Amino acid sequence: MYTKKKYGIVGIIVTIIILIILFALTNVQNSKMSYVENLANKIVMPIQNGLTYIKNKVNGNNSFFTDVSNLKSENKELREKNLKLEEKLRELESIKAENESLEQYLNLTEKYSDYTTVPADVINRDLSNYSKTIVINVGAKNGIKENMTVIAAEGLVGYVISVTDSTAKVQTIIDSSSSTSALLSTSRDSIVCKGVLNDDTQLKAMYIPTDATVSQGDTIETSGLGGIYQKGIYIGTISSVENTTDLTNRYALVSVAVDFSKLETVLVITNE
Repeated sequence: MYTKKKYGIVGIIVTIIILIILFALTNVQNSKMSYVENLANKIVMPIQNGLTYIKNKVNGNNSFFTDVSNLKSENKELREKNLKLEEKLRELESIKAENESLEQYLNLTEKYSDYTTVPADVINRDLSNYSKTIVINVGAKNGIKENMTVIAAEGLVGYVISVTDSTAKVQTIIDSSSSTSALLSTSRDSIVCKGVLNDDTQLKAMYIPTDATVSQGDTIETSGLGGIYQKGIYIGTISSVENTTDLTNRYALVSVAVDFSKLETVLVITNE
């Protein structure tokens, strides 16, 4: 406290000296002005700079620049650490996705343990109005052939229609040109489920026997007829029954079990 007061008095004295010099300068002839100004600067500036330094030292202002330098260094270190953390997070997310995919494969394999299967990922899908196909990342080198059944955890997906060395194209059961021989869960009557144009979630159950009892909520599974699909693979449930004046023309709508817009993991049944 005493030191601050002391330097404050010194500052006042220096200010008075500066004012006296400036007053004297205003009364000097213009020809001598430059010389006197230089002399004043040489005398006054060192004193003023010294006092400023001492004042900053006393008040701690000199630490500001050091703090700024330290903050810049710390900020750089934090940015580098943040980049490393982001990289580790991406790696963990990738590992998590791989684990989830492996878990799906394991669940599928256990569920369909009666079949010999090859796991695959969906790498492309075409769910347009007229074509509803997917492409998977296994092919001839993995033992995949045309007409092999493709399934998912939820149920039937479709069958292989073409193969390359490393990929296979699958026509899904929701394709409008697809027909699937099926069975009603209650009556065990045979029906045919066809894809519906402009619909990715339903099939049209046709050729229902006139004496068959069809109810909303009945489950549908493959019949094993037709030479493509094995028997007993789940397809979906009946969402509505459309009666007509002629019983031979009645039909039902079947909500498929598989969400084809989100389908990622499948199994190809290789045993014939």
